[in-house]
Amino acid sequence: MTQELTDSTGASVTVTVAPAGLLGAYIVSVDGVHAGRADFIDPPGPEDERIVFHTEVDEQFAGRGLAGLLLGEVLMDITRRNLTLVPVCPLFGRHLKKHGDEFRAGGGMFRLPRPADFAAVTRAGS
Repeated sequence: MTQELTDSTGASVTVTVAPAGLLGAYIVSVDGVHAGRADFIDPPGPEDERIVFHTEVDEQFAGRGLAGLLLGEVLMDITRRNLTLVPVCPLFGRHLKKHGDEFRAGGGMFRLPRPADFAAVTRAGS
Protein backbone atom coordinates (compact mmCIF):
# COMPACT_ATOMS: atom_id res chain seq x y z
CA MET A 1 0.00 0.00 0.00
CA THR A 2 1.29 3.43 -0.95
CA GLN A 3 -0.89 6.53 -0.84
CA GLU A 4 0.06 9.94 -2.21
CA LEU A 5 -1.43 12.82 -0.23
CA THR A 6 -0.83 16.51 0.51
CA ASP A 7 -0.25 18.02 3.96
CA SER A 8 -1.62 21.35 5.22
CA THR A 9 1.33 23.22 3.67
CA GLY A 10 0.77 21.67 0.25
CA ALA A 11 3.84 19.40 0.49
CA SER A 12 3.75 15.93 -1.03
CA VAL A 13 3.08 13.24 1.58
CA THR A 14 3.40 9.49 1.11
CA VAL A 15 2.04 6.84 3.46
CA THR A 16 3.37 3.32 2.97
CA VAL A 17 2.99 0.13 4.95
CA ALA A 18 6.13 -1.78 5.85
CA PRO A 19 5.18 -5.16 7.30
CA ALA A 20 8.08 -7.10 8.73
CA GLY A 21 6.90 -10.45 10.06
CA LEU A 22 4.98 -9.96 13.28
CA LEU A 23 5.92 -6.26 13.59
CA GLY A 24 5.13 -3.64 10.98
CA ALA A 25 4.68 0.08 10.53
CA TYR A 26 2.84 2.60 8.44
CA ILE A 27 5.42 5.19 7.43
CA VAL A 28 4.59 8.80 6.58
CA SER A 29 7.11 10.73 4.50
CA VAL A 30 7.13 14.36 3.37
CA ASP A 31 8.89 15.04 0.08
CA GLY A 32 10.74 11.74 0.55
CA VAL A 33 11.84 12.45 4.15
CA HIS A 34 10.69 10.05 6.88
CA ALA A 35 8.41 12.11 9.14
CA GLY A 36 6.59 9.60 11.33
CA ARG A 37 5.14 6.17 11.82
CA ALA A 38 2.33 4.10 13.31
CA ASP A 39 3.64 0.77 14.62
CA PHE A 40 1.53 -2.38 14.66
CA ILE A 41 1.57 -6.11 15.18
CA ASP A 42 -0.61 -8.74 13.58
CA PRO A 43 -0.89 -11.28 16.40
CA PRO A 44 -1.06 -14.96 15.53
CA GLY A 45 -4.41 -16.59 16.01
CA PRO A 46 -7.69 -17.25 14.29
CA GLU A 47 -8.83 -13.61 14.33
CA ASP A 48 -7.66 -11.22 11.65
CA GLU A 49 -6.58 -8.39 13.92
CA ARG A 50 -4.09 -5.54 13.77
CA ILE A 51 -2.92 -4.03 17.06
CA VAL A 52 -1.77 -0.44 16.53
CA PHE A 53 0.38 0.36 19.56
CA HIS A 54 2.47 3.47 18.89
CA THR A 55 2.21 6.54 16.66
CA GLU A 56 4.68 9.39 16.37
CA VAL A 57 5.45 12.30 14.07
CA ASP A 58 8.82 14.04 14.24
CA GLU A 59 8.42 17.43 15.91
CA GLN A 60 10.01 19.22 12.94
CA PHE A 61 6.83 18.28 11.03
CA ALA A 62 4.40 19.36 13.78
CA GLY A 63 1.32 21.33 12.84
CA ARG A 64 1.07 19.98 9.31
CA GLY A 65 -1.73 17.47 9.90
CA LEU A 66 0.48 14.44 9.40
CA ALA A 67 -0.83 12.49 12.40
CA GLY A 68 -4.37 12.88 11.07
CA LEU A 69 -3.35 11.84 7.55
CA LEU A 70 -1.50 8.84 8.94
CA LEU A 71 -4.42 7.84 11.16
CA GLY A 72 -6.85 8.10 8.26
CA GLU A 73 -4.70 5.97 5.97
CA VAL A 74 -4.19 3.32 8.65
CA LEU A 75 -7.95 3.10 9.22
CA MET A 76 -8.65 2.85 5.48
CA ASP A 77 -6.00 0.15 5.01
CA ILE A 78 -7.30 -1.90 7.94
CA THR A 79 -10.82 -1.65 6.51
CA ARG A 80 -9.61 -2.67 3.01
CA ARG A 81 -7.84 -5.69 4.49
CA ASN A 82 -10.96 -6.64 6.46
CA LEU A 83 -9.00 -6.62 9.73
CA THR A 84 -10.24 -5.79 13.21
CA LEU A 85 -8.38 -2.84 14.71
CA VAL A 86 -7.23 -3.10 18.32
CA PRO A 87 -6.31 0.47 19.36
CA VAL A 88 -3.61 0.19 22.04
CA CYS A 89 -2.16 3.52 20.83
CA PRO A 90 -3.86 6.42 22.68
CA LEU A 91 -4.24 8.45 19.44
CA PHE A 92 -6.29 5.69 17.83
CA GLY A 93 -8.23 5.04 21.05
CA ARG A 94 -9.27 8.71 21.34
CA HIS A 95 -10.24 8.85 17.67
CA LEU A 96 -12.41 5.74 17.88
CA LYS A 97 -14.02 6.91 21.11
CA LYS A 98 -15.27 9.97 19.18
CA HIS A 99 -15.67 8.51 15.69
CA GLY A 100 -16.07 4.75 16.19
CA ASP A 101 -19.63 4.71 14.83
CA GLU A 102 -18.45 6.44 11.63
CA PHE A 103 -15.58 3.96 11.28
CA ARG A 104 -17.99 1.03 11.63
CA ALA A 105 -20.49 2.63 9.23
CA GLY A 106 -17.68 2.77 6.64
CA GLY A 107 -17.05 -0.97 6.99
CA GLY A 108 -14.36 -0.85 9.68
CA MET A 109 -14.22 -3.11 12.70
CA PHE A 110 -12.55 -2.57 16.05
CA ARG A 111 -12.62 -3.85 19.57
CA LEU A 112 -11.28 -2.49 22.83
CA PRO A 113 -7.86 -3.75 23.91
CA ARG A 114 -7.57 -6.54 26.47
CA PRO A 115 -4.64 -7.27 28.81
CA ALA A 116 -3.42 -9.98 26.42
CA ASP A 117 -3.03 -7.35 23.67
CA PHE A 118 -0.60 -5.35 25.80
CA ALA A 119 1.31 -8.55 26.55
CA ALA A 120 1.48 -9.35 22.81
CA VAL A 121 2.95 -5.92 22.11
CA THR A 122 5.53 -6.41 24.86
CA ARG A 123 6.50 -9.87 23.53
CA ALA A 124 6.75 -8.61 19.94
CA GLY A 125 9.06 -5.77 20.96
CA SER A 126 11.52 -7.98 22.79
